[in-house]
Amino acid sequence: MSVKTWKVHPIHTTVAEILEKKESLTDVELFDMLKEIYRDIGYNDLNRTLMQMEVAGKIHVSTLKKGRRLVEVRKR
Repeated sequence: MSVKTWKVHPIHTTVAEILEKKESLTDVELFDMLKEIYRDIGYNDLNRTLMQMEVAGKIHVSTLKKGRRLVEVRKR
């Protein structure tokens, strides 16, 4: 029986902390960093989190090339 536990930090908080340090990353690089912290994260979880953060105005996501996106922290 698999038991899932809640993480202390939500994914969007961790994404914000990573982007504050790096300022911009590709979605693949960000996913790899998150995979080290949240072993059970999927790419759909990342996409959902990025969409919520972009709608909230915290980040900006743009297309680099097919299948690759650039995630940047929004300047205040």
